[in-house]
Amino acid sequence: MRYAETGFNLEVDLTRGNIEKVATDPRDTELYLGGLGTNAKILWDRVGPEVEAFSPDNLLIFGTGLLCGTPATGCNRTIVTTISPQTKLMVFSMMGGFWAPELKYAGYDKVILRGKSPDLVYLYINNDKVEIRDASHLSGKGAIETGEILKKELNESKAQVAAIGMAGENRVYYASIEQGRSSASRGGIGAVMGDKGVKAIVVRGTKDINVADPEKYIELCNEVLEYIKFREENPIPGVMAILSRLGSPQEMAVHDEKWHTENFSWGNSRTRRKDFWTEEVATEWKETLESARTRLISCYNCPMKCGATLSLPGLPTYMMKCFTKLTYTMGAFSNLEFGLRIAQKATEYGLDGYSTPQVMAFALELLEDGILTDKDFPEMPADTEGRFYYLLDKIVRREGIGDTLANGTHWAAKEIGNGAEEYAHNNIKKVEQLPLKLFMMNPIYYLMYCTGEKMNITQIEGQFPQAPFPKREHREKFVKDWFQVPDEKFKQYFLDWEMRGEENVTPFYPTVEMTCEIVDWQEKMHYIDDALGMCAGLSSFHLKPPYHMHNFPKFITAGAGLEMDQDKLTKAAKRYRTLVRANNIRRGMRRKDEVPPADHWKKRFPELEKELLDTYYQYKGWNNDGIPTKESLHELGLDYVAEDFVKRGILTDGEDSPFEDTSSEEAMAEKEKK
Repeated sequence: MRYAETGFNLEVDLTRGNIEKVATDPRDTELYLGGLGTNAKILWDRVGPEVEAFSPDNLLIFGTGLLCGTPATGCNRTIVTTISPQTKLMVFSMMGGFWAPELKYAGYDKVILRGKSPDLVYLYINNDKVEIRDASHLSGKGAIETGEILKKELNESKAQVAAIGMAGENRVYYASIEQGRSSASRGGIGAVMGDKGVKAIVVRGTKDINVADPEKYIELCNEVLEYIKFREENPIPGVMAILSRLGSPQEMAVHDEKWHTENFSWGNSRTRRKDFWTEEVATEWKETLESARTRLISCYNCPMKCGATLSLPGLPTYMMKCFTKLTYTMGAFSNLEFGLRIAQKATEYGLDGYSTPQVMAFALELLEDGILTDKDFPEMPADTEGRFYYLLDKIVRREGIGDTLANGTHWAAKEIGNGAEEYAHNNIKKVEQLPLKLFMMNPIYYLMYCTGEKMNITQIEGQFPQAPFPKREHREKFVKDWFQVPDEKFKQYFLDWEMRGEENVTPFYPTVEMTCEIVDWQEKMHYIDDALGMCAGLSSFHLKPPYHMHNFPKFITAGAGLEMDQDKLTKAAKRYRTLVRANNIRRGMRRKDEVPPADHWKKRFPELEKELLDTYYQYKGWNNDGIPTKESLHELGLDYVAEDFVKRGILTDGEDSPFEDTSSEEAMAEKEKK
């Protein structure tokens, strides 16, 4: 018997209209856990580096986390994986809500889409009944609207629907997949779904999921619930509001936006407004949010209320969570009401709330500086808010300049030329990042931004504090109940972090070696979440979370029946994290791609940055170009990756050194000769 997982994937060939229920290999679960881990293995095995995002041979994988559908609190994530049209790399994005548990209850761990449908269709899954159905009547419909239409048509009020809007249908490179209470947004996965001709996937399931040791599992779940209650009653002092409690993050409950509005940048990620947050603004924004917010809501099996339903006069009700609350407002230099209103329309269109406002602000900046002209924007309104609505429609419909902008700032700038590339300045691996601009280079942020492959701001947030506390007594109090650390040394690292002094201040503290260990810990927790289906708001994103390196192995053992301890879990996470990287190395990603935006920090330290990347690569078992070495691949049981790398000339037969310099022009030229 398979525990926690169903043991079956649903394979859908859209070109042929063929549907298969395929049994999975339990050995893959042992090696890669589930969710992102097994998604990465499937993509490696079946999607070669020559396959483009919009090729029929590309796969779109909806993977449930290993523990989704079990009683584990907050474990509800769907991990959607494909090749991105924006980055040309493997991309994965998570969505919460209820979709993943529902798929488990229908009897499947994954839905794997391949090929292309000649007509617009939707997939209907109701336990053992699976059908590809005509969706021509849904063409052009909003993503949330589509879900409501289908639930009524099917008379399935409890069905869960993942759908795209017009942006996905028209293959906008930052189109999202919307799912009522959550979305998978980064990297253009909605565009891939649209390219495959799939408007929606409807799921209804009524089967059971088995756990290996029910009594122990419920005991662990109750411990987590008790700790969540404790943290809610005892928020962490001295940190920003969204980190003092748990949640993913609770932007819909937070009113104080001083830190975000004064430290994040406005417009095209350039302008900081240090004196913006006044008492008048605070009062106005609080009234706006409270009048629009109908209620706070949760995802499946979770007591945290991180999202909210919003109802603004004249608009349909929709769900919002996280930083999209501010992105449109700050992109347009407007107010919160405008941001909430335009976000409703963008959600129906199915657009990434991080990239979209930056692309529109980028276009207006090009217009202001004469790189684009009024001819590129026929009949565009004169006011900024009107311009944002105008550009939103043009982008989604790919009309005029919108057709260029629909490819994101990186590709749009290349097409526009005439100096436009200098304005596409907030990208990492061709994806628009959140507009965080700070004064001093932060070594932990630097490594996570450079080497992260999640394409999401939360990849740099973690279980180690982002800044030192003012007094040692505050730090001593913090570490007293900091049992989540995987090693006691992390407590000492934080105790020694001073706000002033020569050796214990940013950017030279934490030291390079400490930074590598901290970043590896933070990243590892995110990757474990993404295999298990756990919400980062109860694990990797937060300080002192209820899920951590000490109880995750117990959950896997009692839930999935896999004998697990901290060392085994660490190795498993490293294995599939390395496989994610291997997918992207095979597609051309190298050290040259792992740089943060040039203006991300006002004060930079080139020598330190080089040392950080050099040391981290060596720490991870990668060579100086960021490629996992044969030795490190062998240790993880990934010899098949090493063999592929040697065959393709990415590694050589004799390349065992973990730090062979392959990044210089001379070394690159020598490799090409070979």
